[in-house]
Amino acid sequence: MPTHTRIRMFNTKETYPNQSLDNDLCQAVRAGNTVYVRGQVGTDFEGNLVGLGDPQAQTEQAMKNVRQLLEEAGSDLSHVVKTTTYIIDPRYREDVYKETGKWFKGVYPISTGLVVQALAQPQWLMEIDVIAVIPDEEA
Repeated sequence: MPTHTRIRMFNTKETYPNQSLDNDLCQAVRAGNTVYVRGQVGTDFEGNLVGLGDPQAQTEQAMKNVRQLLEEAGSDLSHVVKTTTYIIDPRYREDVYKETGKWFKGVYPISTGLVVQALAQPQWLMEIDVIAVIPDEEA
């Protein structure tokens, strides 16, 4: 019996045709009652960027992705315990955190925020990854 479930598996050569990569990855992993969600950006699951140049719009799309992945794993946003948010410019902090704050209102996860030089694609302004749990009654 597998110890974990991989959600939305993909290969980077299809996802990132502008790079010469060939890595097998997935969007989320459910291991026991813990869900790990890969960093999400302002790109939908069809590969379309939402909000070119707009950190708030990219954050909204990233959070839509997070919500969907958590639901596919059997959890939801109310069970997020940890977030890590990356922004490429400190001036984006307010727009990004106002948007994530809407999604996590009343949840109170622990949170780490980082300003980084760049993300994997030049059009990405922010990225967020999360860890959530599945309560015992739902596991």
